[in-house]
Amino acid sequence: MNADAIIIGAGACGLMCAVQAGYLGKKVILLERNEKPGAKILISGGGRCNYTNQFASAEQFISSNPHFIKSSFTQFTIDDTINFFETYGISGKEKTLGQLFPDEKNAKDVVEVFTSICAGLGQEIRCNADVKDIEILADGFKVSYEKNGKSIAITADKLVIATGGLPIPKMGATDFALRFARKNNLKIIETAPALVPLTITGKDEEWFAQLSGNSVFCEVSNDDISFEENILFTHWGLSGPAILQISSFWRRGEVVNINLLPHYNIAQLLDEERKLNGKTLLSTLLNRFYTKKFTDALGKFLPLNKPVASLTKIEIETITQTIHQFKVKPAGDKGYDKAEVMRGGIDTNEISSKTLECKKIPNLFFGGECLDVTGWLGGYNFQWAWSSGYVIAQNL
Repeated sequence: MNADAIIIGAGACGLMCAVQAGYLGKKVILLERNEKPGAKILISGGGRCNYTNQFASAEQFISSNPHFIKSSFTQFTIDDTINFFETYGISGKEKTLGQLFPDEKNAKDVVEVFTSICAGLGQEIRCNADVKDIEILADGFKVSYEKNGKSIAITADKLVIATGGLPIPKMGATDFALRFARKNNLKIIETAPALVPLTITGKDEEWFAQLSGNSVFCEVSNDDISFEENILFTHWGLSGPAILQISSFWRRGEVVNINLLPHYNIAQLLDEERKLNGKTLLSTLLNRFYTKKFTDALGKFLPLNKPVASLTKIEIETITQTIHQFKVKPAGDKGYDKAEVMRGGIDTNEISSKTLECKKIPNLFFGGECLDVTGWLGGYNFQWAWSSGYVIAQNL
């Protein structure tokens, strides 16, 4: 055998797994299709890497079995993640909503932590390694891959598949894990892009496009859940944190509700303004909360040039409806090219929640994004990657 374990995929989960296995004296070989390890880590958070979230729990994950990740999060907690990075010189700085970014460091430094520990522990990372085949042997696994035009085969007692999901194909994302799972009769929960911008087409397309670049703090909701963060208008529809969050819960054909002024009651504001200065134009009032461009665009629906004292009851109802219940029916999403993560994946019922070992194929482990575990935006998916990598390493 060439190693105690082979890890396919040197992303967040695979790297953490290699390091933790090394601490336990286990030799692993990491196979990475890209030129460098940690491709997705390097681009996350605009190169700054939102590496965990202080509030991460099973509540912020979408899965057909929402309890599945609880064991992993108990075995390797948020505090464990924070302590791990602090040990290697990366301390966290909270941006918003519990999101931790490296203070005075960036995504490159996060990857450097793993590559330097791997080097120190003798864990081998082989990049430009394109895995072609996995053979299940009586006493382990044989993995065949191509590197620089050469075919190479290696063997190990145990195998870890941590190849991520389908998003961002140009970063080397593939459906490798899903194909392997299907071939071996493991159930797959239907996959779709998640944390992804939504597109608007048809009669409303032009109205959204003219607002491209405008950002508004909103509450975005559907029947199941709501998020309060910024939305960003783009020339093809809507993006920004609140839209990315709701996209994981949105299904084609559904309407998304946008409260354009959370924490305020527009009818109350109009009433107060009427008492103070009834001559104030509706546009003047709205300009206190929005850019002039956004207020002007609302002129398609609202009587902007009317003094607040002259507004009729029906007009006030229309204003309230428009501001607090702005309805949008997206045509679709921007697909895996622009998605941050994948929804769905290998059914967690196929995997032991305590060890992340495949129930049907002993000594085979799956971790990270290829499983049916999808976190919210804001460092949650990284926490799942670190925790799952740690858990697998304990069982190699």
